[in-house]
Amino acid sequence: MSGSAPTREPSSAAPLSASAKKLRLLQSLQCTTAFEKAAWLAGARLVAGVDEVGRGALFGCVAAAACILNPADRIRGLRDSKLLTPDERETLAVRIRQRAIAWAVAEVDAARIDQINIYQASLLAMKLAVERLDPRPDFLLVDAAVLDFDCPQKKIIHGDALSASIAAASILAKVHRDAILRDWDAVYPQYGLASNKGYSTPLHKRALQQHGPCPLHRQSYAPVALASLDLHIDFEDEDIEC
Repeated sequence: MSGSAPTREPSSAAPLSASAKKLRLLQSLQCTTAFEKAAWLAGARLVAGVDEVGRGALFGCVAAAACILNPADRIRGLRDSKLLTPDERETLAVRIRQRAIAWAVAEVDAARIDQINIYQASLLAMKLAVERLDPRPDFLLVDAAVLDFDCPQKKIIHGDALSASIAAASILAKVHRDAILRDWDAVYPQYGLASNKGYSTPLHKRALQQHGPCPLHRQSYAPVALASLDLHIDFEDEDIEC
């Protein structure tokens, strides 16, 4: 009996977005202490993980954290903060603060971001967090960056998904910044900051179009600048009509 291979129906699944592809990649990575162990074997004793959050937000600060984990006190469940639920992040943040050798957080505000750009502001926030550590670290594991700090360091792409120390820092930074945004939500409720954390959600962009940006929006970001321009044009039109 002869036959032929069955034909396959074309897939109707929509292609994954860039953010969905990145999330899938992060989920496939394993967060371990391999980088920390390599630094310890090389003679380091106080290895700090460093990360930042809030680079893509339209509102508020970029925040960073640095964390020196205790090699004798493993904290289970550490992974990239983006892969955790808010409740999981809050629980882990408490454990990290209680059990780490040292931890610190820092922020750079929106005005400074507009002045020096978000990349430089992120580096500055991470440097400030490291400088606040006590004791001082003797080795840094940094998520996708090299800092202006005088000690050996290793730049790790997707470090928050691969290094336990960087993951701990990402959790502390995220929990810290989210708390700041919840506080600002009470001052600027029209933007939905408690839910969107200042990011460019449809609700946030509609609020920008309706109300214009506030002083804590990042004026150098295109959606904010365009909303400010649109509002200015509307006011000019109203003056003409009057």
